[in-house]
Amino acid sequence: MKTPHQALQVGAPDPELRNSPIFDRWDSDELALDSELESSGCYFNDRQYDFGEYVRSGDELLHCSEHGIWLKVTEERLT
Repeated sequence: MKTPHQALQVGAPDPELRNSPIFDRWDSDELALDSELESSGCYFNDRQYDFGEYVRSGDELLHCSEHGIWLKVTEERLT
């Protein structure tokens, strides 16, 4: 599993490819999570990532949550 500092740069999400939803981290408690969300990881441009993995999309750091959604992470929250 990659750490935040080793996160792969994945570029921008391509709307033509499979992508899991991306949410701001502080909004994650308010999400109405349902059974339609992924149970096997997160997708970014048709590639699957394991729960807990980090990727970079431009200058945004994303974390794959256990609900199969990407959560935006700020650098100051890593320390």
